[in-house]
Amino acid sequence: MNLSPRATLIKPSPTLAVTAKAAALKAAGRDIVGFGAGEPDFDTPEHIKQAAVEAIRAGFTKYTPVGGIDDLKDAIIAKLSRDNGLAYSRPEIMVSCGAKHSLYNLAQVLFGEGDEVIVPAPYWVSYPDLVVLAGGTPVILATAEKDGFKVRPEALRKAVTGRTKALILNSPSNPTGSAYTEAELKALAEVVLDTGIIVITDDIYEKILYDGRKFANIVSVDGRLKDQAIVVNGVSKAYAMTGWRIGYAAGPREAIKAATDLQSQNTSNPTSIAQKASVAALNGNESVVSAMVVEFQKRRDVITAGLNAVPGISCRLPEGAFYVFPNVEGLFGRTWRDRTLGGSTDVTEFLLEEANVAVVPGGAFGDDRFIRLSYATSMKNIEEGLRRIAKAVAGLG
Repeated sequence: MNLSPRATLIKPSPTLAVTAKAAALKAAGRDIVGFGAGEPDFDTPEHIKQAAVEAIRAGFTKYTPVGGIDDLKDAIIAKLSRDNGLAYSRPEIMVSCGAKHSLYNLAQVLFGEGDEVIVPAPYWVSYPDLVVLAGGTPVILATAEKDGFKVRPEALRKAVTGRTKALILNSPSNPTGSAYTEAELKALAEVVLDTGIIVITDDIYEKILYDGRKFANIVSVDGRLKDQAIVVNGVSKAYAMTGWRIGYAAGPREAIKAATDLQSQNTSNPTSIAQKASVAALNGNESVVSAMVVEFQKRRDVITAGLNAVPGISCRLPEGAFYVFPNVEGLFGRTWRDRTLGGSTDVTEFLLEEANVAVVPGGAFGDDRFIRLSYATSMKNIEEGLRRIAKAVAGLG
């Protein structure tokens, strides 16, 4: 069967591939410690599950409006006002089947042939592919570890050309855990305003910040951006609802309408039951989120210290999300069996085969000197994984 040219552009998600491979090895009897999956290991809070049960019992199991039910749109509007100081109306909100779906819809209606989209690296694996699938060209803007993996205003200004359509920002970041400060975002906002480009801010890890940090959103810090910015978020990470598949976008109504129209032709509405559960999540008690963040911070501290104790590995302390992005360049050139480690894929394969530890190669995120580990797993797994990594690295030639 002949596939379309578009199909040749699609690469499978490396994070999901690592998770699937680890699961297959476990099923075959291998004792694998997995650091691949980017989802909280906590259960969805009880009051959210109860809202879904009540929706089912009430017969709320039919089609809904394509862009989301009014109750959920109102909950999103209230959340954006309460948490971010942003004012939106229902026509400026679209609910989708996860934040990734929101990003896909937006890319399809905003980008086209000849459009350049600036994607800071390290980046979430799907950003470049979403741009390519829309016909655009991702322009990868490298950031430096010494700068906390953050885009500097002068670098952004230099990257903008006459073809630049948008910038994608993700803070806190997957994979680095870096989080922009209000001052840093204000400086970037000036460049965005001067150049007139669109900014898409992916805030999916907004609630997962450490050491008393406060979340900053580029639209919140400079309200002049509202007409050229789109905020993307969802319930997956903050409320341990990855499988419920609810994300949302807030922005100018013409963009939201176009994305909603597109959604009407690809998925129709998000799941009715999951929408009702998301209303409960956004309107409910946030103590469940705070408790998860406290535990994530403990894990962050342990995994960062453990990785830094391994010769040849260095790891900065992330400000948010639940990932570490250690530099493994110090392992390059060392030998394992009959192979010489020369990149993140080599290190990933070495750790899987020699230590029974599954991680994701940094090349998938735009920097081959690093690997990504998710600490959205138990402290027991983290400690065992660190022990295995240290032992395996000690045995390298």
